[in-house]
Amino acid sequence: MAKNLDDVRSLARKDSFAVVTTVRPDGTIHASLVTAGVLDDPISDIPSVGFVAHGSSRKLGHLRTSGRAAVVFRFGPDWIAVEGVARLVGPDDPVAGFGAAQMAKMLRDVFVAAGGTHQDWDEFDKVMRAERRTAVFVSPERISANG
Repeated sequence: MAKNLDDVRSLARKDSFAVVTTVRPDGTIHASLVTAGVLDDPISDIPSVGFVAHGSSRKLGHLRTSGRAAVVFRFGPDWIAVEGVARLVGPDDPVAGFGAAQMAKMLRDVFVAAGGTHQDWDEFDKVMRAERRTAVFVSPERISANG
């Protein structure tokens, strides 16, 4: 059975923690844990897997170099992986037309898509700016799963 983003969305709702893999400059794999969800890429409007990365994270450096990532969701014995090109949108990866207000809304949207809630969005925005958080959108070029 072919897997699609509806399957990814369904599994991510059960557990939004996912493993992101990127490629280091020496060709080895770097893996880290993030919270992620499915939402539309704000530039292409194509449904993608999104997560937010700390501005100083190694994964962002790897993504800037390779431009690709894989994101794997798991719940119990079930897993599903999305591989593809990664779009970065953040203070160190600016996109035309994305000012402070658009950036804040986008980071909130990604956080909510990954199952997050917050009681003080102004404080959330302040932390995101201070940590130079970047949104990452992985396009679904390949989706694989068990079963």
